[in-house]
Amino acid sequence: MIEVYVQGITLDPITNMPIVVLKSKTSNDVLPIWIGVFEANAMAMELECVERPRPMTHDLIKTLLSSLGAQVDYIVIHSLKENTYFADIVLTVDGNQLKIDARPSDAINIALRTKSPIFVEEEVLKSAEKKEEETTKIDEDDIKEWLESIKPEDFEKKMEH
Repeated sequence: MIEVYVQGITLDPITNMPIVVLKSKTSNDVLPIWIGVFEANAMAMELECVERPRPMTHDLIKTLLSSLGAQVDYIVIHSLKENTYFADIVLTVDGNQLKIDARPSDAINIALRTKSPIFVEEEVLKSAEKKEEETTKIDEDDIKEWLESIKPEDFEKKMEH
């Protein structure tokens, strides 16, 4: 497992969807995860230390865990299946360790509030890098094919209009 931190939240310029960017604490590895608007807002508010008049869902979960004597040991993004990331919140309750399935965005929100470490399995990072390389390769191949297929007369037609 590789420990990461929330480097920031950004918007996908094409879809306008929020992306949480996780960065390795020991290398230049980065994992972008597309998340929902509400989850991104909750993360941003926590990262910016914004006080809320009433507890939001992740604050409520933190309070429930604390009230029940549960401690969040860490969260881990452990797999990527069909373009969907999967995470666990790992808790200790009465000396027993439990793994609770969670969406990465919710797990990250809980980790931020409980000051718990965030981990990503190494193979998840490798899968994300491979997927990015394949996407880049496809784009480069498409551009190369397009450049090879254009002819001078294609530009003449466009300039006449």
